[in-house]
Amino acid sequence: MRGYAPTGLAADGRYDLGALGADANALHEALGGDEQAVLIGSDWGAEAAYVGAVAAPERWRRLVTLAIPPLSLDRRLFGDYDQLRRFFYLFFFRTPGSELVVAADEMAFLDRLWADWSPGFDAGEDLRFAKEALREPAHLAAAIAYYRANERDVADGPPQQPTLYLHGELDGCIDPTIVADAQAHLSPGSRMEVIEECGHFLHLERPQLVNRRILDWVR
Repeated sequence: MRGYAPTGLAADGRYDLGALGADANALHEALGGDEQAVLIGSDWGAEAAYVGAVAAPERWRRLVTLAIPPLSLDRRLFGDYDQLRRFFYLFFFRTPGSELVVAADEMAFLDRLWADWSPGFDAGEDLRFAKEALREPAHLAAAIAYYRANERDVADGPPQQPTLYLHGELDGCIDPTIVADAQAHLSPGSRMEVIEECGHFLHLERPQLVNRRILDWVR
């Protein structure tokens, strides 16, 4: 993802969804992908997958998205009081000086955020990698710029491709009960599955199970 080290900072300064989706399609082009390619994304990567697949449906045969529901459910998410409390960080990151708070005490803010999102998960090594990606002030500012971006026009509607959407049963970021009907907001042939005993980082918490679900889907 642009801005997260060792990936470079965005030369055009853009961190909006349109740019993230364009990055996915540019990667397809750079790697010489064809119409059999599969696009897989988690969290911001899932949003990039939704947007990229809608913008260039001819590039992608199937999608897999983790932890983030179809974008058409945003209105519901932002209309629910309890969910808005979970989303406090979205609004905090838009305030001046939030970078200083996140950087303080060896990024203890991220420790607490991950603990909220994936309760009971020992994220020690994964958190170390995440912090290394954000250690330099310019990269931390880039990651927070995702939340401050002025969204540009992106194509409406769900991706045409059959999509496997996986969500953790214990996800502390997005309540799975609010998005329980997400399958109805995806294209025909899509499937949503709630993965038991894991939170927001389900591919890290239950990697063997999640990998098996993905492989079964893309074959």
